Amino acid sequence: MKIKQLSILAGLGLALAGLQSAQAQAPAQPLKFALCYDLSKSYGFVTPQIAQAANDYAKILNQKGGIEGHPIEILVQDHGNEPQRGIECYEKMKREGAVAFDFLSTPVSRAVLPRAMADGNVMVQSFVGRGDAVDGDVFKWIFPIGPTYWGQMANNIHYIKTKSNNNLKGVKISFIYPDYPFGQEPIGVLKTLAAKEDFDLQLVPNPMPGNDQAAAWSQIRRNNPDWVISWNLAGMHVVASREMKRNGIPMDKYISVNWLNEVDLANIGLENAKGLKRGTNVTGGQSHPLMQQIIKDLYEKNKGSGDRKHLNDVYYNTGLAIYASVFEGARLAIKQSGWPLNPDKMKRGLESLKNFDAEGLIAPVTVNAKDHGGGGKTRIDMWDGTKWVPQTDWFSAYDDVVQDIVKKESGEFAKNKQ
Repeated sequence: MKIKQLSILAGLGLALAGLQSAQAQAPAQPLKFALCYDLSKSYGFVTPQIAQAANDYAKILNQKGGIEGHPIEILVQDHGNEPQRGIECYEKMKREGAVAFDFLSTPVSRAVLPRAMADGNVMVQSFVGRGDAVDGDVFKWIFPIGPTYWGQMANNIHYIKTKSNNNLKGVKISFIYPDYPFGQEPIGVLKTLAAKEDFDLQLVPNPMPGNDQAAAWSQIRRNNPDWVISWNLAGMHVVASREMKRNGIPMDKYISVNWLNEVDLANIGLENAKGLKRGTNVTGGQSHPLMQQIIKDLYEKNKGSGDRKHLNDVYYNTGLAIYASVFEGARLAIKQSGWPLNPDKMKRGLESLKNFDAEGLIAPVTVNAKDHGGGGKTRIDMWDGTKWVPQTDWFSAYDDVVQDIVKKESGEFAKNKQ
């Protein structure tokens, strides 16, 4: 009997050891991030580079064991900038177990936002979407980490003020924008600042797709502005440059939204673009340590996720910036709360980012439960004919004005939601 018991115990011990060995050998569960992007229509000028950067960064981290031992999977699907397709992509990626969702489109982000809020899923909204989503008290699951369009516009106005003897009274500022949600997003901030600083604001909407801007620039010429702020995208900048030349408006009066890249400069003409300014969210170029590592470990070994030419594009750096923050949030979440990673843990991980700058790739961001933006700093860069030259350090301005508008708009959202 004793021998039989010992035999049973030995068998159980072997079975347990086998189970432990199998568990030890089993691959760790992956972390899935959903990139529901417009890869085919309006935003095809930027989304491939950002998706490529996210995949490359995931490969670099996976070579080192992933995030806290868990491999990263990047799930990419096209929504064609159509809100309904964005919602369908969200529902599909939700079923596949994504821990964060990114749409990189203002209209699609606005359409999906109520569902993500109701489901309690983390939605990344860096550099796009509604500006009041920085209010973590109301938008508990939405993370517009980095500067919003509201903050970027406020910073542009502050820069103009510094170039106007710190007095904007009577200064003429024209704002040309695509007449759809992305372009309309900063108008509220502009109107508030115009009333506060007493500058002369001219709003110049331009119909999509922006191929014909003749009437808009004739209108701007008649206004004879001191500055032109542009929310143009991609080829719209090229059209604008031709119309500016035709109307005798110098390029050094032009301040672009961050969506202007090296392709746009080449199409405008590197010399023709001299003096052009851009509100900048991320550090461009290939000198950043992460870029150097990606080149060495991926592209020099033919393991990159896309065309190497995109490494010379600031939009690639933008993708690295977005996912540096997201991956760091996931790392903090697992480190603080353990595995499995659920939406609430991911949320708290992102809310734990402190002075995070991805080694100088972005301005430092500090995110918490009340502030999901992290600071809203940009800088103004100028094209000198061969390179971008920073005209300012990273800064944020009119924080009180922007915050007042945030609270007003988020309060309206909360009230209408009830």
